[in-house]
Amino acid sequence: MAEIVLFHHAGGLTDGVVAFAQRLRDAGHEVHTPDLFEGRTFADVREGMAYADSVGEDVIAARAAEIVAPMPRDLVYGGLSMGAARAAEHVLARPGARAAFFLYGAVAPSWWAATWPEGVRSQAHVAAGDEFREPAAEAEYVSEVDGGELFVYPVPGHLFAETGHPDHDADAATRATERVLAFLAEV
Repeated sequence: MAEIVLFHHAGGLTDGVVAFAQRLRDAGHEVHTPDLFEGRTFADVREGMAYADSVGEDVIAARAAEIVAPMPRDLVYGGLSMGAARAAEHVLARPGARAAFFLYGAVAPSWWAATWPEGVRSQAHVAAGDEFREPAAEAEYVSEVDGGELFVYPVPGHLFAETGHPDHDADAATRATERVLAFLAEV
């Protein structure tokens, strides 16, 4: 089983994020859920993004790095939307990552002027109609991340797998969760 660090989305460490982490735990994985917003949660993605902007990208990244620093290096990094950037940063900056998965977005290694490490498997899950979708990042992810898998779900909402969120789509959430669990069983 894997030891996973799961970085939350712009809503913060919501009940939906905690529930997803618990699904991973129920499958036998050890899951850490750092709270990069220090207890704040937001029902609206834009409000969470505004909060993150007010705190600053550097501060959020530093919080993540401080939390991960004492952990072993052979982690699986998971990121939900905004958290995908935190997960990717650690894959790129800390040698030894086992794998990575991203919900609600894909990452482009060029954002960090980096090359994805050889042998680090990954997958990304996005909604076809997501207003925050970044097709250019998805294209780079598929072309530059060796073996990176991209799954696109035919749903409109950004946080489609977030239990209790208005964007939630039960079928897409189930399919994405099954794929993540199958992926984790192989790493």
